[in-house]
Amino acid sequence: MTMTLAIRPSEMELPDRLATIASNGPTAIAHRLSELDTEWTTGRAVKATTGLLLVAGIFLAAFVDPWWLILPAVAGAALLQYMFFRRSWLTHIFSAAGLRSGAEIENERIALRVLRGDFQQLPTVFQVEDRDAVCRMEGEGGSCVGDECTKIDPRDAATMILEQTGGSKH
Repeated sequence: MTMTLAIRPSEMELPDRLATIASNGPTAIAHRLSELDTEWTTGRAVKATTGLLLVAGIFLAAFVDPWWLILPAVAGAALLQYMFFRRSWLTHIFSAAGLRSGAEIENERIALRVLRGDFQQLPTVFQVEDRDAVCRMEGEGGSCVGDECTKIDPRDAATMILEQTGGSKH
């Protein structure tokens, strides 16, 4: 599995890019989704960088000079800042370099899945509860609800949604 470092698209480019991908069909959407699976996030880059600083600092301190222990100290400080604030100075550096946050990547992923039609058959919390009230509205332009439309149990709806969106990892 290869990892890619992708350049951050601007917020204005995302709708255009989504439209272009969608116009190229389901194959283009599937291809872009696989690219998103390998795209590095700012958080992942922060963790990789701090890990590298820790290992390099300990190695250099052991074999060159103890002053190299400054690197693990800086890495630890960066990890602590990242842990408490979710945005550290390293996160800002990687954002400026073009990496996106996990939330930004996930937003694009969900938008692509919606465009592909992955969520069309999922239940909503707005399933019909009161058939009689809806049928009374039929004469006012509303539609009558047949017997096949029933409100789904919220637990069943959540299970179906997790199965369809890949959220249930057993």
